[in-house]
Amino acid sequence: MFTFKATGRNVVQSPKHSALCVTMADVEAESSTQPEAMEEENPLFSNLDLFLFTLIAGLIIYWFMSRKKAEPIPEFKKLNQPAPSTQETSFIEKMKKTGRNIVVFYGSQTGTGEEFANRLSKDAQRYGMKGMAADPEEYDMSELSRLAEIGNSLAIFCMATYGEGDPTDNAQDFYDWLQETDGQLNGVNYTVFALGNKTYEHYNAMGAYVDKRLEELGAKRVFDLGMGDDDGNLEEDFVTWREQFWPAMCEHFGVEASGEDSSVRQYELKEHNDINMNKVYTGELGRLKSFETQKPPFDAKNPFLAPVTVNRKLNKAGDRHLMHLEVDITGSKIRYESGDHVAVYPTNDTVIVNKLGQILGVDLDSVISLNNLDEESNKKHPFPCPTTYRTALTHYLDIIHPPRTNVLYELAQYATDPKDQENMRKMASSAPEGKALYQSFVLEDNRNILAILEDLPSLRPPIDHLCELMPRLQARYYSIASSSKVHPNSIHICAVVVEYTTKTGRLTKGVATTWLKNKLVADNGHKSTVPMYIRKSQFRLPFKASNPVIMVGPGTGIAPFMGFIQERGWLKEQGKEVGETALYCGCRHKEEDYLYQEELEEAEKAGVITKLNVAFSRDQEQKVYVQHLLRTNKEDLWRQIHTDNAHIYICGDARNMARDVQTAFYEIAEELGGMTRTQATDYIKKLMTKGRYSQDVWS
Repeated sequence: MFTFKATGRNVVQSPKHSALCVTMADVEAESSTQPEAMEEENPLFSNLDLFLFTLIAGLIIYWFMSRKKAEPIPEFKKLNQPAPSTQETSFIEKMKKTGRNIVVFYGSQTGTGEEFANRLSKDAQRYGMKGMAADPEEYDMSELSRLAEIGNSLAIFCMATYGEGDPTDNAQDFYDWLQETDGQLNGVNYTVFALGNKTYEHYNAMGAYVDKRLEELGAKRVFDLGMGDDDGNLEEDFVTWREQFWPAMCEHFGVEASGEDSSVRQYELKEHNDINMNKVYTGELGRLKSFETQKPPFDAKNPFLAPVTVNRKLNKAGDRHLMHLEVDITGSKIRYESGDHVAVYPTNDTVIVNKLGQILGVDLDSVISLNNLDEESNKKHPFPCPTTYRTALTHYLDIIHPPRTNVLYELAQYATDPKDQENMRKMASSAPEGKALYQSFVLEDNRNILAILEDLPSLRPPIDHLCELMPRLQARYYSIASSSKVHPNSIHICAVVVEYTTKTGRLTKGVATTWLKNKLVADNGHKSTVPMYIRKSQFRLPFKASNPVIMVGPGTGIAPFMGFIQERGWLKEQGKEVGETALYCGCRHKEEDYLYQEELEEAEKAGVITKLNVAFSRDQEQKVYVQHLLRTNKEDLWRQIHTDNAHIYICGDARNMARDVQTAFYEIAEELGGMTRTQATDYIKKLMTKGRYSQDVWS
């Protein structure tokens, strides 16, 4: 009998297919009658008949099998992507269709670039123009040359820099296109606002590159490149640039500002009084019910719910809480490498969410949708809808960070006290007095939206407008503290719980670290889960295991090096030649917060770590940091770097530690390499270019 074998999927047979099987079986039975009878009688079918019948049957089977293979497999489709027929990939056609003349593209990793783009797009209406914010990942950017077809048109680029001078994930394709294209952008007007952080080596590299490259391709810069510094006051940088930008645009295009300063709503509220709760989002980021029925591949829009299997405190004493967590990725098909980042989606503190509901006098369990008034926009809602206010404030909105000036400006209209209204509008201006007030009242006092509502009792905005204005709650990235060679089904996280008291006496807790701290493993076997996905990194061990590695990671900066050490140990066990492995880490007190002490000392004893250097910064009168230990071991380090082709890795604080460590390497190159400071700087820069000096730092 013929059998049908399906590989990698379920095959459901229809009655028609079953009938085909029966017919084939009957034929097989006919052809297997006793040989004696066939010898005595003339055969029912000639050899030619049997050959033709077999050929036809074979063709039917081939058609059947190939038809099944052509069917798509729902489990492996890229989730949450709009169907090609419904997604408009031509921003030019969309602009023409909707009468827009300004497009604001954004490259955004944490949501700030997107937020600034939306603000500029809304601004256009106040200046007699019409704009749209656009994700370059969703459009064909080669159409940029056609922008000149639209009168008085302008492209604005809000471009954040990520990692080591890299584009953000959503701007990667645009960056690649800019590098490869030789097309002409004559007649295209543009300007760029760059978002970055001065503590990083490649400050605003992406914004500066886009600004320079567009000019090289023939586009016309109509306003100077704006440089936003998140280490200083990014909001102030943006507001100052924006308030100079719009009057210049009015002059350039010969238009007059409408003078309309009233709030422009982007979304309208729809309340659902009678809705099937199975159609209501409860925290999912993309597909409805994706947390109940998990399907790979897992990514930013479709995170995997990883059970927490270990959650232990690392420090023995002291007033801080340093923790080690392990999450299980068994069955997820998630793969990671040492040096990658794990992204987790936290939720806000329920106490703060409940207080917001109380102070605004609303039922947080009301089911609502916020629908975009612009029906042509790709972004139909500010967050997944329909949902409840409680879910939006818990899962989707950032209610902990101090609000930006545009939020204060938009909400000012609801303050019944004229003085409150005046101050809120003043803080949103670029006037020196307004900047100073925002700096002191909001930033220095670290007031979140709840604190502002508590301290301005006349301000009671509608909750739907508040939800419209709040930025999205973003994923938090942690350097993975394990190696997939040793832990293929587990990802380890090392973090310190953020907790401090503000100038107003309020206790502020870090959203993600407090949430992670509470992800306990219960005695009854119940495991808390963490929505997560992997973000690939360039922070990689050398291809040749025989190359020495020098790892510098004080505090929780040790995280990726735990993975590196595990991997070097595994390679050693496999009989591979493994080069010297030197670790420079640090903590405050040996008896309080020496992270992973047992594991590190065991690795040193096994010869995996060839040199363990720990700086206990506060165990003596004079503070000792990792950079001091580097100078102490300068001869050894210089031999490893200059002669033995060592790879250097730095992880931790960008503002002070990474700079001080880099300076220490400059000094070692000067002293032992006989170089000037300029030559030493160039020497280290060349190591960076060759991938032999890598940094995984944050500020």
